[in-house]
Amino acid sequence: MPYSELIKNFQSIRDYMRQFYVYGFKSRSEYDVKSARTYDDVRRRMESWLGEYMSFRQSDSGKIQFLSIDSRAAAHNPLYQVFKAKTFTDNDILLHFCLLDLLKGAEWRSFRQIVDCLYRDYLAEAGAERFLDESTIRNKLKEYVGLGLLEQMKEGKNYLYRCTRDICDFRSWKTAVSFFSEVNPLGAVGSYLLDKLEFQPDEHIFRYKHHYILHALDSQILCDLLEAMNAHCAAVIKARSRRQEKVRAFQLLPLRIYISTQTGREYVLGYDYKAAKLCFFRLDHIIAVKKGRQDEAWRTYEARYQKLAKNLWGVSIGNRRVVDHVELTVHVEPGEQFIVGRLEREKRNGAVEKIDDFTYKYMTDTHEAAEMLPWLRTFIGRIRQFTCTDPDVERQLRDDLEELYQMYLGGRDDGV
Repeated sequence: MPYSELIKNFQSIRDYMRQFYVYGFKSRSEYDVKSARTYDDVRRRMESWLGEYMSFRQSDSGKIQFLSIDSRAAAHNPLYQVFKAKTFTDNDILLHFCLLDLLKGAEWRSFRQIVDCLYRDYLAEAGAERFLDESTIRNKLKEYVGLGLLEQMKEGKNYLYRCTRDICDFRSWKTAVSFFSEVNPLGAVGSYLLDKLEFQPDEHIFRYKHHYILHALDSQILCDLLEAMNAHCAAVIKARSRRQEKVRAFQLLPLRIYISTQTGREYVLGYDYKAAKLCFFRLDHIIAVKKGRQDEAWRTYEARYQKLAKNLWGVSIGNRRVVDHVELTVHVEPGEQFIVGRLEREKRNGAVEKIDDFTYKYMTDTHEAAEMLPWLRTFIGRIRQFTCTDPDVERQLRDDLEELYQMYLGGRDDGV
């Protein structure tokens, strides 16, 4: 079978894209997801989409190819290119242009009128009328209504169709769409709009210090989850755990999407019906989402979320049913008001209390105090006192400080 840069199923290449970009340390022989032939096809596809970002290095195990993207220099997320490589048939491309040209006016047309006009004015001239039956045309109309390209109206027993009216002139929104395409979790939509507007690379005026581009690969998953959330519907998600490759199905009522401002990683918080509790799932671990029926009791689970959110620091709920109390006292030198600003800006569900001109106390109650440790460590050197009702967290922070002491101040045996 000849190689093609187009793909039928996005999921088939999603894992490869992530491994090439995030890890980038595997040689051809170490990819065990599929066969070596599949690896070669995927690599060639990525080279055709992202050739300027492909790099390689030589190792003992062989040639290692990977994606190398400087997010500070890339004004536009190049991973959106993957969504624009979907396969299509001859009938798809033929009907696409014929239908949109036929229905571009304001006039509504019935299915019978559409079929007759297609055969008479388009397909007959192309000699293609014998390749298309009415069911193919009907399915394409239904598909385009679902995509929003066509409007549908019922008149008696018949359905009428026409092209969707443009309600906004996006030419004056180019700059806004350019920004949206890079910072919004569903920026792929903005990328398509920029293509329609024939946006040129030199028109991008924004550059990003922290540009998290990998979320593009999870756009379809996020879109499906948001659709279920908007309708208060349950969903069946198929997800892979972090430590195991086994795929499991979960029945979930999605309630919120959480996005880390530190890593760009995306999570969905929802009610797991089988576990009977609220759970977080990473979007990059989710393989598929299937929308189900509306849950009439969604307000009950929303109330449970609101109660949980009062003591939620990040995306860890913890296994214990208790809430940890955390207090952090820091020393602030004159001219270091930026430390106070950090406490106020990053306190989340906590509170900041001024003890004196040089001392401030941060207090919070959280379901999982251990999740705060990376943030707490950023104040090392200014910490006057730290207390936590979970003794393991106190012990961990003290062990971290002791390890630092031994590394830098341990005399001849220190690590530096």
